[in-house]
Formats: sequence, structure tokens, C-alpha cells
Amino acid sequence: MPPTLDALSQDALVLPPEERVALAYRLLVSVEPGPEPGAEEAWTAEIVTRIARSDSGASQPLAAREVFDRLRATAPGQ
Repeated sequence: MPPTLDALSQDALVLPPEERVALAYRLLVSVEPGPEPGAEEAWTAEIVTRIARSDSGASQPLAAREVFDRLRATAPGQ
């Protein structure tokens, strides 16, 4: 009979912290979905488009401070 979640949890909690972290990482990796088909190509195309817009002057960079100030201004409760 396979061990129960409670039994596994109790066993895992007595491991040293670094081993618990390693176990948690293994568990998370085992359920992460793989990349969507075409995602890499889509990101590459987006990067090329953004570089072209920047090089042509169609878009202008913003200082990080300005970006964060704008985000804070639109955040709920601000």
C-alpha cells in the first residue's frame, strides 16, 4: 500500500532544512507544465519588434523610478 500524504509529510518534516528544500524543488519541478509550443519563437519575434521600435524612435525608454512611480499611482489603496 502506498504511503499517505500525511505519512510522507511527517517523514519529510524531520529532514534537515536543506533536504526539505531539495524535496520541495523536486516536487515542484515534477508538476510544472512545459513551455507552450511556439512560445520561444513568439518571444524572439517580440524582442526583435521591440528592438526595432526602440531603434527607430517609435518607443522611448523610461527610467525604472518613473515606471515604479506610475505603478504605485495606479495601485489599489494608494
